[in-house]
Amino acid sequence: MGSLCREIVTLQLGHYSNFVGTHWWNLQDASLTYDPDAPPGELQNDVLFREGQTFGGHITYTPRLIAMDLKGSLQTLRQEGSLYETGKDPTAITWEGNVMVHKESLPTKNSFLLDLDKLDKGEILAEVDFDPTPVPHCSVGTLAMETVNSRLERAQKGYRLEGSVRVWSDFLRIHLHPRTISVIHEYNHDGEAHRLETFGQGEALLQGSVLEDLEDRLHFFIEECDYLQGFQVLCDLADGFSGLGSKVTEMLQDSYGGRGILTWGLAPVSHPDTTPMKELYHLLNYSLGMVHMANNSSFFCPLTLKGGLGRRPAQPPSFPHLNYDPSLWYHSSSVLALALDSLTVPYRLRHNSTPMWEFADALAVSGRKVVAAYGALPFPMMQGCSLPDALGDCVDVLPWKPLSACPELGDGHCFGQSVTLKGLEGQSLVSQLRPGMQPPTQLHSLDCGEEVLASYINAHYPATPFSVQLVSSPSKLTPPFPQIFSQSLGPQGFLQSQAPPPKKRSCAVSSLPVLTSLQSSPALGPWLSELHRGASTLDPRRIAPSFLSQGPELTDFQESLEQLHLLARCYRNDSGGMMCSSSEEDDDD
Repeated sequence: MGSLCREIVTLQLGHYSNFVGTHWWNLQDASLTYDPDAPPGELQNDVLFREGQTFGGHITYTPRLIAMDLKGSLQTLRQEGSLYETGKDPTAITWEGNVMVHKESLPTKNSFLLDLDKLDKGEILAEVDFDPTPVPHCSVGTLAMETVNSRLERAQKGYRLEGSVRVWSDFLRIHLHPRTISVIHEYNHDGEAHRLETFGQGEALLQGSVLEDLEDRLHFFIEECDYLQGFQVLCDLADGFSGLGSKVTEMLQDSYGGRGILTWGLAPVSHPDTTPMKELYHLLNYSLGMVHMANNSSFFCPLTLKGGLGRRPAQPPSFPHLNYDPSLWYHSSSVLALALDSLTVPYRLRHNSTPMWEFADALAVSGRKVVAAYGALPFPMMQGCSLPDALGDCVDVLPWKPLSACPELGDGHCFGQSVTLKGLEGQSLVSQLRPGMQPPTQLHSLDCGEEVLASYINAHYPATPFSVQLVSSPSKLTPPFPQIFSQSLGPQGFLQSQAPPPKKRSCAVSSLPVLTSLQSSPALGPWLSELHRGASTLDPRRIAPSFLSQGPELTDFQESLEQLHLLARCYRNDSGGMMCSSSEEDDDD
């Protein structure tokens, strides 16, 4: 398949989804090429970004993105952005009578945002610092960030934003298009009153002005696409956005049924100011949101570092070379964004890409639309080592951890799998054996990296259809990505033979190799059944009467749980490929 650009529109629904999305877009922006003479990269940026022009005639390159959040969630970020300012004074007053001005104090900015402000002077940022030669496909925000990065490298300055990040815009490094941010004014981000807490509240939102606003934004981004391949939806699962996401994916399915709709359901490890009642709401929202969004999407993948979505989750996964705080949204969302950067590679490749609908069809076989993600962050590889050596060190145990709260069964059974290894630039993909030397393992006898990775996966999943992608370019980590890495990693994210003494790392980790797997697996059967049992034991009429006050009706609620029960049955090894629409009863759940 050639380099035809198949565009994607991304939707981010909810505050945690915007946390993950912000890190993810920062990663994409860091990978943009500034040198017009540089060869094209392995990933096609135009799939995600759109080119535009400001009122002053300057070229911009911004995400093809719609981000929805609640009133009060933006803090210092202006909803309309600053790329397309007209230069008119919004405070100009023509009224000649008495005027009373009420001035609200602005939220304080952290050190990273203050540094961005120092470079953000006028329509072209820090113009004096740049060669006047235009750089293709670079947004105003990208140019600003390039200057920030170069200055930080010279000053060896880092950011520690753990105590100052309140909302996702506190670490947003790029400018957004004025049509991107959609604020839902009916509900508050903070406080006790008017909170979007239940599935039914979210379902009821997508009508009237909210629906019209979303449709207008979708039409704007879609009409300029030549070969729209589909939508990637990041949606909060724990609150009312699960209901909104269900309606949004239903609308996308009805209006753009031939396109791919890949939905990623996001859930943080913990919520601030949670209560036992809110935790029950979360469980019900997880259950309803998952079954509805799975039904309306090409596939649905939960993404979370929680140990489970039930009432007694296990501990979050521990990554050997990460020192992250699972309770900090700023940290946990960065880990999920790194994984998402790898998981989405197959439909973003410049050459031999797989369209979203084909990618989903290969995984969601026989109606098994829920898939699970796993990741090794970073992929454990010694600097200067070969890929066969690195995989040989993981011959008994797979190096990845659950990213969907669904542990693997470890029995080698899987209905379908997509594996991506990203970031081995400069490393040897095959064994460097001297002539006449006997290969120590089968992996060392193979002739290309794809064969090495495929052979390794096949050894662990011998009867599974799977695909592998090997991308040399790493995920580039630039400010303000948190430095959550152990001292065992070098600047390129590879393991060092000898770790430096504590607090003596010479420079920050600037890139990372990542291995991810997306699976349709029998492990999802008991996992979905556990979620079904947890929600079924709750009677919302008795313990949470307000949950049903704005919908769904009790019969619809019970029907959704039955659909979740049937969905779980599809993942049994003895299901014989039955379709998930089956209404046959089961007595062992």
